[in-house]
Amino acid sequence: MMRRRGRPLVRMAATTAVVAGTAGAVSHHQQQKYANQAAEQQAAAEQQQMEAQLAAQQAQVDAVAAQQAAPAPAAPAAGGIDYEQLKQLGELHTAGILSDEEFAAAKAKVLGGL
Repeated sequence: MMRRRGRPLVRMAATTAVVAGTAGAVSHHQQQKYANQAAEQQAAAEQQQMEAQLAAQQAQVDAVAAQQAAPAPAAPAAGGIDYEQLKQLGELHTAGILSDEEFAAAKAKVLGGL
């Protein structure tokens, strides 16, 4: 009878376990790497979006400041109110661009102390 040397079945099982374990570790590492890359890309996109929103809000604030700094065209009729400017101020206040104090001051300026 022929005698087998060593234990080929055990050796094959051990080799398979090592290969499978290594493949699993590599797969896990790749998944983490891709998840981190996706998170970084999402954070960068959110940062760009926030910067764009901030720039748009700043442009609105600058436009209102320029409008307020410009000499007023003919004053409304005696006792008249510039409703368009009040509407713009209300929209800026609602959007959160003007604080309560800024809104109150600008509104008082438009109303002229009525």
